[in-house]
Amino acid sequence: MPVTGSDAMDRRSAISIVVNFTLAVCHTAVNLYQFIILPLWLLPMDVRWAWTLFPRAFLNNPYWSLIHEAIHDLFHPERRVNAFFGRASSILFGSPFQILRLSHLLHHKLNRTPMEATDLYERGKSSRAVAAVGYYFQTLGGLYIVEFLSPLLFFLPRDLLRRFRLRFVKAGTVSAILIQNWSQDRVIREIRVDGLWIFAWLGLGLYCYGKYWPLLLAVVGARGFLISFLDNVYHYRTPVNDIYYACNLWLPPFSTRVLLNFNFHGIHHQNPAIPWIRLPVVFREQSQIFHGHYLLAAMRQLRGPVATQDLPPATSHRGSARGRISHSFQG
Repeated sequence: MPVTGSDAMDRRSAISIVVNFTLAVCHTAVNLYQFIILPLWLLPMDVRWAWTLFPRAFLNNPYWSLIHEAIHDLFHPERRVNAFFGRASSILFGSPFQILRLSHLLHHKLNRTPMEATDLYERGKSSRAVAAVGYYFQTLGGLYIVEFLSPLLFFLPRDLLRRFRLRFVKAGTVSAILIQNWSQDRVIREIRVDGLWIFAWLGLGLYCYGKYWPLLLAVVGARGFLISFLDNVYHYRTPVNDIYYACNLWLPPFSTRVLLNFNFHGIHHQNPAIPWIRLPVVFREQSQIFHGHYLLAAMRQLRGPVATQDLPPATSHRGSARGRISHSFQG
């Protein structure tokens, strides 16, 4: 009996759900290992067990890739399941789901605009040296630091939070748009609850590590560096004001699968509704090309910020516009 297109799609969806749940269980187990099992039972037997944290560090970005699926409602077709996984995984990741979700969706809306791009500065209005301070802070760990500490701001009383926004956050900036969206009553409640869970989880980790607490600091530091350093690798020095543009970067097949095909980032920005498991297929169907090697592109970021005048403007958009931005965003 022939398989219809609808049956094939249902089968792919079922496979994706199983794979996503399996990955979620594995990442949860790894987090439990590094925060509780390792310090409580293995380190007291032999401190050399600490070396197992080194390969674990390279799972931070694949973990973010899975959370990214929940941000785009692609982890599971049931919204409540998707939201539960997103929140639970983001707590173990170290930042509330609403912080990650809204900031990422705004990234899609404003991608490569001077307002949002972290590697751009306007020659004549700012110096490269000044731009470099913010750029290297963001790239070398600052992005994750801000995501991790951001819940603290929302524990302020509503009136103080409003005055903080009016006094310290410039209107019309990415920060102003985000804080406006995060200041909705429902969102603030969720951020506060998730923030409490995050700091409780970190406190539990500190208790478990005890005298080995510098190792926990190294765990969080490695996560902060890798998440921040590889966040903008697909956008660095790409055309200005082309919100659908991102690079597809080559990796060996095994590394590509571990990263959940996140290196097919150009495909993702053209259509964020495509689940990770389908990105290579669409890449081949559209006969797209890689824009470079992933690791070389990552190291290229160390060249620092670039003036908007030195980059090409937006060109004609590639690919179908259908489903490009599948979520609403206020502001």
